[in-house]
Amino acid sequence: MRYALDVQYRGKNYDGSQIQFEGGKEIGTTIQGELEKALRTLIIGENPENNRPIKTIFSGRTDKGVNSLGQVVHFDTDRTIVASKFIYQMNEILPDDISVDNLRIVDPSFHAQKSAKARYYRYELINRRYKQAFDGDILRVKYDLDIERMQTALNFLLGEHDFSSFKSSGTLNPSKVCFISRADVEKQGDRVFIHLEGNRFLYNMVRTIVGTLLEIEGHKLPVEHMKDVLEARDRRKAGQTVSPYGLTLVKVEY
Repeated sequence: MRYALDVQYRGKNYDGSQIQFEGGKEIGTTIQGELEKALRTLIIGENPENNRPIKTIFSGRTDKGVNSLGQVVHFDTDRTIVASKFIYQMNEILPDDISVDNLRIVDPSFHAQKSAKARYYRYELINRRYKQAFDGDILRVKYDLDIERMQTALNFLLGEHDFSSFKSSGTLNPSKVCFISRADVEKQGDRVFIHLEGNRFLYNMVRTIVGTLLEIEGHKLPVEHMKDVLEARDRRKAGQTVSPYGLTLVKVEY
């Protein structure tokens, strides 16, 4: 039987969402590693004769420091699970910065990654000259940001484009074409939120888009610079890849 689960986490203390291997051995501490450990405790632990590992499939990879409000994960098991009891037990076992919710049975053809139609990310930063005690690790931009200019620059990203300029070298998928359906920016007090929704995102794409936005603002470049970078299909033309802290996977749609 196939189950899907919503997973929330704070990424600061983890080496990304996906288990990583080196020399055939698992390295680092990951969200997937902690989740599968908890699943083994609940499912295999109660049925020691069932020694098959519990394998989880995530809707997508998030890097070290990236948070999630709506990561979707699926896994298979022969055991019938009572959702309310299972969720309570999982949350008691998991570390305090990982939680699960909304366990449901899905069709055997459901695939957390391949069935996804859209992903929504939000990047939060602080726009203030001086620090405050509770800023945490969120990026602080000291110069004034013009939200209207930033929105105009983001508008160039809407639609289907080759986003090669915004990918990092770690992108394994040869396809660099993505469709962006939402690209908005808003300011609430001294907090700035950048919202990006699309069918798929390349490795570090959101953080590099934000870095390019900040380069445009910091150097007072014309907003058309975003269009020029996009059309160049050259990573060297884009801005820096900004800090992962402040980036959150908000929702995955199916």
